[in-house]
Amino acid sequence: MAVPATMISKALRAQSLRSTSLLGKPQTRAATTSQMPNSSPTPRRRSVTVSNDTGYVPWKDLSAGEKAARSTQQSFNFGVVLLGAGLTGAVAYILYMEVFSTDSKTAVFNKAADRIRKDSRCLDILAGTDGHHTKHEITAHGEPSWSRWARNRTIASRHETDRAGIEHTYLHFYVEGPKDHGTVQVHVTRRPNEKEWEYRLLALDVAGHQRVELENKDASLLGSKQGMGKMFGVRWN
Repeated sequence: MAVPATMISKALRAQSLRSTSLLGKPQTRAATTSQMPNSSPTPRRRSVTVSNDTGYVPWKDLSAGEKAARSTQQSFNFGVVLLGAGLTGAVAYILYMEVFSTDSKTAVFNKAADRIRKDSRCLDILAGTDGHHTKHEITAHGEPSWSRWARNRTIASRHETDRAGIEHTYLHFYVEGPKDHGTVQVHVTRRPNEKEWEYRLLALDVAGHQRVELENKDASLLGSKQGMGKMFGVRWN
């Protein structure tokens, strides 16, 4: 029995389609990846010493020698801090005693200079009598020097305590005005258990002028003693 040509053609076409589908189907293959071990070793940290310790390495990770190095460094740093604090305190104490304290010669100098500026007699001699000058034009300074800064900070003074426990401070400084200049003499005393200084002498000396005395209790005391004459041949003093 003869097979029709159309059936043979369909069979060949179906066979061809099956072959094509088998060839075009992707084939999957399980791929296995193997993790390569880390062959690079862990980097070693630098040894901690007194000179290179930054505190980055925790205390628990330090060796005995490194702990000793860190302790030494911290002790040194603490000593430096204490030394700095001590020096700062010493400077502050000296600054207070020399400038801000009422016991300092600078405080006595400032008060005496202010009294000279406010006195009308001193103002007339140093600044003139025309009335156009004020006390702010009168400057006061210590011993003359080539440096104006050093001159303004050097005040000649002497401090002593007598047998009665009374403190005596002597100093002199210089004043200058638009018209003239002169020297100021100061003597102040302070009795035991007292805080304020008492003026014994405060005077301005200007060449060509009579001394201007703002305070002179020493002369008053001396004059009262000299005024006590003799009576019945006996000096009562």
